[in-house]
Amino acid sequence: MKLFLSVDMEGISGIVDASYINPDTGGVNYQRGRQFMTQDANAVIEAALDWGVTEILVADSHNTMNNILWESLHPKARLIAGTPRDYSMVQGLDESFDAAMFIGYHTRQGVPGVLSHTMSGVIRNLYVNGRVVGEFGFNAIYAGLYQVPVCMVSGDNLIAQEASELIPGISTAVVKHAVSRTAALCLSREEATAELKQKTKAALSNLKDIAPFQTATPLEVAIEFAHAGQAELASIVPGAHYETESDTVYFKAADQQEMYKTMRALLNLAGGAEFF
Repeated sequence: MKLFLSVDMEGISGIVDASYINPDTGGVNYQRGRQFMTQDANAVIEAALDWGVTEILVADSHNTMNNILWESLHPKARLIAGTPRDYSMVQGLDESFDAAMFIGYHTRQGVPGVLSHTMSGVIRNLYVNGRVVGEFGFNAIYAGLYQVPVCMVSGDNLIAQEASELIPGISTAVVKHAVSRTAALCLSREEATAELKQKTKAALSNLKDIAPFQTATPLEVAIEFAHAGQAELASIVPGAHYETESDTVYFKAADQQEMYKTMRALLNLAGGAEFF
């Protein structure tokens, strides 16, 4: 059995604010955050191997995607690290996998949750076929291309709720409870590890009850940007349509691969806009 792990950082055990997740600072908390991230991944890997999974691929899915401590990662797992990648947080996922888990995830932009955002600071809202989604939803849609069910998510109590609304029955490993966007009531290291292991095994045991997240194609994607300058630059992409009244850029994608690549192109362009 093959398992894919997309491991983000904001929802990792013990992480509560930006000092833990910003590689540019290189500070003490960021180094601790890398350790916490690796420990959460290892807890899931160990439980999955105990359950009977035979092959595990881990995709480091935060920022520069060079956060997991490779030398400390469980030796039975392979690691995809570094950027750029065509499919970013789900690089390497294909039809050969039996299941996917999203570890250390967070809520979408504009809603409560620890370090909530969607992909980039330029996004106010992201819609796929009229439904607002965050990183969990966007990546679950991609997994659906290959008929791979997303059977478990870990993070705070609010990403557990967001994920459950999209995928009923998904296992949720709640390792902290949001107090504000930059504060949380955290489980102890030991409790968090136990929660991750228990929910990993539960997810794999109930895998038959979780369907891949399906969405109709072609996909209609709308990105509402934080300001007009970002939307103007993003709309340079061929086939994109800029709605000036809402700073929203629309595009259609034939499938999830095209959706992901086009979204990344728009975000990269929008990120170059200056804000005055």
